[in-house]
Amino acid sequence: QVQVVESGGGLVQAGGSLRLSCTASGRTFGNYGMGWFRRAPGKEREFVAGITWNGGTTAYADSVKGRSTISRDNVKNTMYLQMNSLVPEDTAVYYCAVAKNIMIAIVRSSEEAGSWGQGTQVTVSS
Repeated sequence: QVQVVESGGGLVQAGGSLRLSCTASGRTFGNYGMGWFRRAPGKEREFVAGITWNGGTTAYADSVKGRSTISRDNVKNTMYLQMNSLVPEDTAVYYCAVAKNIMIAIVRSSEEAGSWGQGTQVTVSS
């Protein structure tokens, strides 16, 4: 099973940028689709962005489309989420998820995830 750890969160002013990282352990990282999710205070966890095993296809939630870029480096066993033009509504704990099997191209829902990280806090001040 692939295990993942997120990093890169922090406190940033509105309009700023952050790059989140998700580093995986396990030799088969490159076989799996992945995704980023977030949970804001008092809200359900929601899909943010996803990427196929080879990075060839990506998907974004409307709320971050045009402001965020998901990517991965299978040599480094790491997935990234570059977030720009941050707004206070982006404040949340961000989680990365690995697909529960190789048939899932992009992790878009909790049901498709097999592994979760512990999350990294992103706080955007106005």
